[in-house]
Amino acid sequence: MPKTIENTASPVSSLVLLAKRPGKTSFSSLFSVKHSLATKKVGHTGTLDSFAEGLLVVCTGGLTRIASRITAFDKEYEAIIAFGSETDTLDPYGEVVRSAPLPTVEAFVEAFEVFRGELMQRPPAFSALHIDGKRSSDLARKGVAVEVPERKISVFSSSLKEIKEKDGLVEYAHVIFHVSKGTYIRSLARDIAVSCGSASHLAGLLRTKVGSFRLEDAAGCSLLKPFSIERVVSALKSAVEGEITKSETDEESVQAEIRQKIRSMTPSLALECGFTPLYLRKEYVEHFFHGKALSEKLFQPCDSLGKEYAVFFHDQVEEPVFAGMIEKSGKFYKYGFVMSGLF
Repeated sequence: MPKTIENTASPVSSLVLLAKRPGKTSFSSLFSVKHSLATKKVGHTGTLDSFAEGLLVVCTGGLTRIASRITAFDKEYEAIIAFGSETDTLDPYGEVVRSAPLPTVEAFVEAFEVFRGELMQRPPAFSALHIDGKRSSDLARKGVAVEVPERKISVFSSSLKEIKEKDGLVEYAHVIFHVSKGTYIRSLARDIAVSCGSASHLAGLLRTKVGSFRLEDAAGCSLLKPFSIERVVSALKSAVEGEITKSETDEESVQAEIRQKIRSMTPSLALECGFTPLYLRKEYVEHFFHGKALSEKLFQPCDSLGKEYAVFFHDQVEEPVFAGMIEKSGKFYKYGFVMSGLF
């Protein structure tokens, strides 16, 4: 029998694009979604560190089952790299563990150009990865020496947006990265600095894209301040940004925007998520919801091949209704999950 997912109300099983503000954890940022949609079943598809800002793709209700699929998407970031010191967390709030001279512009640009394509990367000790069953960051905070294994990542593209110099040397760099799942921008900044004979940490990080989902389409995006070296450095020096909380007006605005921009699973959203839409024949809808054996005859002909399929059927409404997920291996189908309360 397939896993059955509750579908108490159509907006509850949905996808929400949310703009996280700096100074908040990814978890606490979900408050707006939970309250605007009156649901507790909410999960994001990729953590942003507290100092970071930008796009969180949030799944609610039954669609939390597809969160791992979205987590696997490639991502785009803008980052402000601060040279001269490396912190234990590789962000602006850690303890300085190493200092080094600022790099020349030529040395930095040469090193920056090298970090593209497939690379081996060692994630930060302060990360959510698990070492021997324990979270790496928890071990690091206790003073335990953590050696996180290297892993393969991909930097599909990178570009240099701005450099701030001090006495002819690079003090800050504003860079853009398009990377694969599992890439730590903090580690990229660390390794680029080492390569050009310096040390670094991230002063700021902005996630602008997850797969085809874009920050500019996210609820609350208008509340983010322009991302630049000047703004990020100014906020760190004043130590104000991390203390900021939304005003009641801002929170009401974000919640209203969430309700306006919420996306239910549709064939077009399925394609954005990398799933192949598949349509049940009318006479087999009940068969599907009762978890009976799957075969080609249940579905309308489909020219597109895929491994994961989002299943829809036509009811008394214009738009196809999302019924659940199935997977295909060779000639055989198996259930992923089925939405309940629809038939």
